[in-house]
Formats: sequence, C-alpha cells, structure tokens
Amino acid sequence: MPSSPYGYHGAYLRIQLSSKSAQRVVLQENALRSFVGGSGLGTYLLLREQVATADPLAEQAALVFVFSPLVGSPLTTSAKFAVVCKSPLTDRLNDSLASSGFAIAGKRTGFDAVVVTGRLDQLSVLTIDNGEVDFHAAADLAGLQCDETEQLLRTRFGDEWRVASIGPAGERGVHFATVSHDGRHAARGGTGAVLGSKNIKAILVRGTQRTEWAHPTELVKLSKSLSQRSFGPATAKYRELGTASNLLVFNRLRALPTRNFQQGSFSGVEHLAPETLSTTRNRTRAYCDACTIGCEHIYALRDSQSDNDPGVRLEYENLFALGPLCGINHAETVLQASRRCDELGIDTISTGGTIAFAMECVEKGMLEASWLRFGEPKALLQAIELIGARRDLGSLMSLGSRQMAKQIGQNSIEFAPQVKGLEIPGYEPRALQTMALGFAVGTRGADHNRSGAYEVDFSGKVDRRGAGPESAIAAVDTENRAAVMDSLILCKFLRGVFDDFYAEAAEMLNLVTGWDTTAAELELTAERIVAAKKIFNVRAGWKPDEDCLPARFLQEELGDDSKARLTSEQLASLVTAYNQARGWSDEGFVESEQLLRLGLDTI
Repeated sequence: MPSSPYGYHGAYLRIQLSSKSAQRVVLQENALRSFVGGSGLGTYLLLREQVATADPLAEQAALVFVFSPLVGSPLTTSAKFAVVCKSPLTDRLNDSLASSGFAIAGKRTGFDAVVVTGRLDQLSVLTIDNGEVDFHAAADLAGLQCDETEQLLRTRFGDEWRVASIGPAGERGVHFATVSHDGRHAARGGTGAVLGSKNIKAILVRGTQRTEWAHPTELVKLSKSLSQRSFGPATAKYRELGTASNLLVFNRLRALPTRNFQQGSFSGVEHLAPETLSTTRNRTRAYCDACTIGCEHIYALRDSQSDNDPGVRLEYENLFALGPLCGINHAETVLQASRRCDELGIDTISTGGTIAFAMECVEKGMLEASWLRFGEPKALLQAIELIGARRDLGSLMSLGSRQMAKQIGQNSIEFAPQVKGLEIPGYEPRALQTMALGFAVGTRGADHNRSGAYEVDFSGKVDRRGAGPESAIAAVDTENRAAVMDSLILCKFLRGVFDDFYAEAAEMLNLVTGWDTTAAELELTAERIVAAKKIFNVRAGWKPDEDCLPARFLQEELGDDSKARLTSEQLASLVTAYNQARGWSDEGFVESEQLLRLGLDTI
C-alpha cells in the first residue's frame, strides 16, 4: 500500500524564488480528500500560505499550479491543471483552469502541486525535472510572444519538456495577462501578471514519476464507457462548430452583449458566425491532450502568406468580446484581434470588455481618444497593441475596466462591465437573470465557468427575465457541480454526459484513489470548496456590497428588449436567497456552525 492515496504523490513542491530554494511539503490524506485537487486544493494551499492580505504583485504573494488525482488516467478530458492566486485585477481569489500536456508532465515531476512565492532578481526560466529545481537567466526572451517563447525553449531544452510561459503583457504587468501553454491559456484574472511580477518568463516541467490507480481494470472499463458517451448528442455542438455555435442563438434571444452591454443583439452578427466562417475559410479541429471531444476549431487568416500558419483558435467568448461587444462585425479583424491577444498573452474577455468600456467613454465625451470608436476595426487592433505595450491609453486600459473607471470618474463605474473587477463574459445579465445572480455572488467575479447558471436560464425551468427564489437554489447547484469538476479536474463540456454526476464522479475518484467516497460526500466537498474561496475573499477584504452588478444592469432596461429588466431590489433579494440556500448569513459570511459542518474551523 503506498504512503499516499493512489492517484496522488502526497506532497507539493514549495519554491521560494528570493532564496532560490525548494522543499517537498507533505500533503495529508485528509486535506486531499477534503479538497481533491485543482481549484479546491489550490484554494486550500493559498489559504495555507496566508497571502490573502498581500498585494497580488508583491514578492510575498503566491502562485499555485495544481494537478489532480485524475491527471494521467485514461479518463477523457482529465489532462487539466489549475493556476490559483490572488488576482491583480480583482484583489480576490482567482483560479484559472487549462488543458494541455503541461498537466501530465507537471504531475510526473512527483508532486500534486507547485507553490511559487518570492521573486527572482532577473528575468528567468524555472525548470522542474523530477523534483529538481533550477533557474536559468532569460534576458534574451524578454518581450517575446508566448508562441515564440515556447518554440525557442523547446529547441533549447528539448521536446520532452512542457512549457508554460507569459507574453510581453505578463512581463509588463497587464492586470489580465495570461499563462500560456501549447496555444492555450490559464486566462482570467491576471495569472500572467503574477508570474511576471516574480520575474519568471516560463516554467518547464518533465518527469517520470507516475502514480498508480487503485482499480486499473475497472478504471479502464469506465474510461472507455465515458469516451463513448462523449461522442453523443450532449457534446455534438462542440464537435461540429465549437462554443462559437452559441453566437446566433444568443443573438436571437437578445442575450448577446453588444456595444458594451447597451443592447442584446448585433446587426451583422452572421458575418462572425461559425456557420458562415466555416464556408468562407479553411477550418481544422484540434483536441486537448487526453480528450475525445475535439471542441477546438481553428480558422485560417485570409491574409496569411505562410503554409505553416497555425491559424486562430475561435471560441464563443473571444468572438463575442472582440466582435459584438466592441461593435465589430468584420470577421478578419476579430480573428486577427484574437490571435494578437494570444501572442501578447492577454485574456480576450477582459481585453474586449475594457476596450468596449473605453469606446463608450469616448462616445460619452469622458475620454479623449477620438480614434477609439465602436465598429472601427483598426481601433480595436490598435487598442490591443497599446494594452500589450502598456503605452499611452494602453497603460490605463491595462488595469481593467474597474480601475480605469475609478481614474476616469464621472460615474463611469456605473457602466464599467465588471463584477469585483472581472469583466463580464458573453451573457447579458438582464436577459439571463439566474446567470446575473451567478455573476454577482461569484468569488472570482463575473464568471460563467465557476457558475454555469446560464444552463438554468436556457432550461425553461425558470423565467430567464424574471428570476425568483428558485433561481437562487439552481445557482447554488450549478456552482457546486462546477466546484467538483474544477477540482477533479474534468472538462465542463462533459457535464451533459452524466446521468447522476455526483455518483459517477465519486466512482471515478474511488477507482483511482481506492477511497470509498459517496455522492453525498462529494456534494459536501463542493460546499466546502466554495466556502473556502469565500473565506479567502473575506480575509482579503470582501464586503457584502461587492455581490452586485454595475448600475447599468439595475437601472436600465435592455436597449432592444423591454422585457429584460432587473432591479437592484430584485437582485438583492436573489443574493439573500442564495446566501440562505448556502446556510451562510444573509449578508454572505460563512458562520461558525457552517465552518464546523464543513471542517473549515481550523483553517
């Protein structure tokens, strides 16, 4: 019997950059079972580091790369990792997930997580080779794009290494800079800025230390069944057109944020739709490591002169944020903008949201930048370059829409498209009111991946434009399921495949670890993880009035749908109902009896 549960190494690697030291820290089985991995375990480790009150870009701040017990197993979509830190964009907890071989190679270094704290005195590359840590000066990599950095490092160190890097934006501290790897990103909340503040351009990992599975024969059998189900109707739209297939549906429902959330539908949207793009330009599909779905759709740029051009990865969120939100219906521009965000290493949602906010500020005469107008393709591309360089107006935009509004003043915060500083993704809150609640209470801020409440709005079980108490209960349920998926970690696109999610998730976990986890225990685990995130935020300074939406959504009806109205009283009632459903105080604090019930009283 191994000293730690099957599926785990039973330890994390803590790297102190200032002293260039590293130590192996044991993870007790109780902590692993209580928080599983991914976002859950990352939150636990960040609480353990006691950095909630630290400036996110300060030397003492911590950044945590977390794997999970399922990484390296044959379970489809399990090659994922989490990056957890305090966000420079929100000053609250941030957990970003990503899929790639970095997860598999990272776990093979012999650790369940890597905690990075301190700061190096010069730009460097950090290597972790089977637990051996080394530091390499990287002045020659300064200013390189994410893809350039990864290609050069693979050439320099060898193809057996997997790379996570930052682009110029992360080096320069753009508050929504990403951590990039294999063309994908741990994108939201500024993880790249935190890594850049520590003078790390890239982390390279490789290893040979695999974990065993408790019941390998049964696990392989279950994996085959799950893979077969992943080819079914629940994932069909992701295979056929990807997440961008939502664009025309949302537009028809007037739920597509347009011109900085002034409208819910966009004229000319058909030019951006994948149904059109797939007939006018070359398209290929790609798969994440250990994935059978293949949701990634890559489109060619028309102006590319290279046969080896990698194309542009197109998803609903970058399409919405760089298209309708900024009033742009020119497909080539949106594709170019998306690629440039990937190269610079910046989050497309926050980029589009901040630029759209700046465009409206110009429209209202609050900002002197006459070139920056809705619907101007060249303006969008220019604004992205300025953000990546933190030059001129880009220096202000690099802080995100909330900080930008604070500096502009003139009540511009009322239409800054953010919650807790995180820009709102592509779901119009007035038209999707369960999602509006999910945005308001989210510990990460306005986020569709930690809530998934839009599923409830589209289900027909609630009135999407007139949410009531039942929406609060549904919002809690979707948030809990997301917490478990983000900790196991499995892709959200599998959610429709499960008949009984908690029971099936418990079975997967048990076959890997040898535990006897029940569905009820996993439900409690979900509650524990969400509560732990709230505890971190409270320590960081969270106050109840943060669980709200910008005034625009509570004072104005949607411009092209008079039935889409949400009042401050209605939202406040929903937030209270949500808190009550969680067993927290009406204001949203996790009280002592809940801490005891969830086993969080000692944290």
